[in-house]
Amino acid sequence: MEVKELESALEGVLFAAGEPIPVERLCLGLEVDRPTLDAVAQRLMDRYSYDRRGIRLVKLDTSYQLCSAPEFAGYIRKTLESRKPARLSQPALEVLAIIAYYQPVTRAYVDQVRGVDSSYTMGLLLERELIEEAGRLAVPGRPVQFRTTKNFLRSFGLSSLEELPELPGPSQEGSQMTLELEASLQRLREAEVLEESEPEPPEPPAEEP
Repeated sequence: MEVKELESALEGVLFAAGEPIPVERLCLGLEVDRPTLDAVAQRLMDRYSYDRRGIRLVKLDTSYQLCSAPEFAGYIRKTLESRKPARLSQPALEVLAIIAYYQPVTRAYVDQVRGVDSSYTMGLLLERELIEEAGRLAVPGRPVQFRTTKNFLRSFGLSSLEELPELPGPSQEGSQMTLELEASLQRLREAEVLEESEPEPPEPPAEEP
């Protein structure tokens, strides 16, 4: 298959999928090796960007996906939706940042870092598919562990977790860790490009022990 035809085939597959497709699956379906696929994907990325097309090809860890260009988000919202874009609350960003930087983590770990119950907020993040279950910890009770998703990477314009802003200091337990996350939380808030949805309700107060 010639390069031009391969580009068109990759574009067609990703358009039809409408979701991230693992590199291995693309290589198998298009009958090419990994270096060739990555090179063709990069050519498409460069072309979309140079031509200021309305779509972008993005790499999400070990997957590729077609999505709309962020600079045209306003037109897309105006045309397709009348609702205001939802923003993550400060508690939601706190929980999301803790999971992103220290994953996989249990809910008890997140509670320990924040000092309050985080079950409600983690439920919201699960509903929005920003976090997911990642097995169980091998300790008594076998608590569920959580990690971020490909949707998290796409929502914050990241290709991989390696692109997360660095923490301003060494990690520590408890309130000190929470303080160290503040700068990164702000950068995440500035980078947030979440799709529109109904605004989430405020987090209820933590129950007294």
